[in-house]
Amino acid sequence: MAPWLLPGEPSPGTARRTARDWVADTTVFAFAAWMWFTGNQDFPPPGVDFVPPWMVVVNPWIGALACLALWWRRRAPVALALALAPCLVVAASSLGAATVALLTVATHRHWSRACAFTALYLLIASYYALFAEPPGMSRMAVVGWTAMYFLVPLTLGLVVRANRLTMDSIRREARVREREHLVRLAETRRAEREQLAREMHDVLAHRISLLSVHAGALAYRTARAGDGQAPPLETAEVDEAVQVIQTNARLALDELGEVLSILRTDPPRPDSPGTAPAVPRGDDAHHSDLPRPEQAPSRPSGLDRLVAEARAAGQPVHVTSSGPLDGLRPSAQRTAYRVVQEALTNARKHAPGAAVTVRLDATEGTGLRVRVSNPVTPGPATPRPDGEPGSGYGLVGLAERLHLENGTLEHGISGGQFVLTAHLPW
Repeated sequence: MAPWLLPGEPSPGTARRTARDWVADTTVFAFAAWMWFTGNQDFPPPGVDFVPPWMVVVNPWIGALACLALWWRRRAPVALALALAPCLVVAASSLGAATVALLTVATHRHWSRACAFTALYLLIASYYALFAEPPGMSRMAVVGWTAMYFLVPLTLGLVVRANRLTMDSIRREARVREREHLVRLAETRRAEREQLAREMHDVLAHRISLLSVHAGALAYRTARAGDGQAPPLETAEVDEAVQVIQTNARLALDELGEVLSILRTDPPRPDSPGTAPAVPRGDDAHHSDLPRPEQAPSRPSGLDRLVAEARAAGQPVHVTSSGPLDGLRPSAQRTAYRVVQEALTNARKHAPGAAVTVRLDATEGTGLRVRVSNPVTPGPATPRPDGEPGSGYGLVGLAERLHLENGTLEHGISGGQFVLTAHLPW
């Protein structure tokens, strides 16, 4: 509904009048003016012979002032109703303005005040009702019509007030829901950015570290050959290194595209099969030039190919597993894959050439334990690459992933080994 069709706020003076309020004010003013006009046409009415002459003189002027005072009825309804009480005593033409003031009090103030003013007005009007004897009307009919003049606006005002309070409650609830929606929207956007950052890091850090290793090895061999400390590189060796770099760059783009395609769609439920993001598949054609490790069909999808890529880059990796890993939910398998991927990437950056041991132990009904360890020093005769890329948020992202899966992550140095242990519920 358009705002100009709605009534103003229940409390007067708190908001500007709407178009509907202006229409209502004009209508009640016209009613009061009509009552003023009819009250002056035949005053005093037939059967009323106790009105003094001065009251007949002031009746139209006081009634007119009462009608004009209605334009301030929204700002001070109680003060206006109180001011119109003496006007009602001396000017019958102010009856219309008094009923409008009573309607305003009943609409904008507590019902007890409206009932108090109704009783006051009835007490004032009862003086005329009890002693007036218009022709063709009994005294009880006069009392009934007089009571109707004030009880009808009281009832109507209470109904309007109830409707206004309901509308105000709806407005407040709508504003609260709007604020809550904005908060949820901001939280959703933040969660999406965090998810995007985690997926980007997991995909790019692994691939870029492999590119760095192969490019660094190629530069190292070229430098040694230039110094005469090693034989010159053969064309086949250079071609093989370039092919590996090209393959990993293409895989990085492919995996990044798959991650973005998943993030751009509606997020599926964590327990659904489609929740696992892009994980390299063991039968991918892009991996045909990499050595295939020992097959372990019960391991998480893509883990064997991940190990093969690490070994192809010169990183010794030993993997052992136990338990029914194929019974894990897809999201847990994906998280286990990301844990191993991040651990291999960190080992490749901080301890190049060092042997990495990966252990996966699954217990049905309990959970999965992933343990990855490697020496804190580089492997023998392995140069440490300079300027290795890294954001410093890999372990932070892993901890966030495991927290979403109700798992835990522990890492630290023990006995000269850097040990990373993740626990995932079944």
